[in-house]
Amino acid sequence: MNSADSPLPPLTEATLWQILNEELDDATVNQLLWHCLGYRYDAHSQTWQSDRVPPEWQQDYPQPPDFMGSRPAIVKLTRSIPPAHKQLLKEQLGFAGYEIKELNPRRTRRATAVNWLLSYMATQTEATAK
Repeated sequence: MNSADSPLPPLTEATLWQILNEELDDATVNQLLWHCLGYRYDAHSQTWQSDRVPPEWQQDYPQPPDFMGSRPAIVKLTRSIPPAHKQLLKEQLGFAGYEIKELNPRRTRRATAVNWLLSYMATQTEATAK
């Protein structure tokens, strides 16, 4: 896994909707998650640095996981969302979910990614407010 040369999109409501609407590719979604988790790609050594990654992620994933392609990684991401943030997708974005006919693992993983990113954003805001 390599980091893309293009810059990541800003972490905004518009970007979150692009993820949900499948307007951003899986690689970009993964890279947003990796960045927020603390993974950094060192182009000089061509290796991933995980010194900013929480220990519980470093242990299971010393290299950034493919969240869009890995059920265990997305399950860990889901479980890492604090209970108070579990409904942010609905509460902040008004996202009611996909219709049954639209459901597939990829879309479910994208919804999980967006909910985790909303939780990350809320956590950052809470930390700044302290």
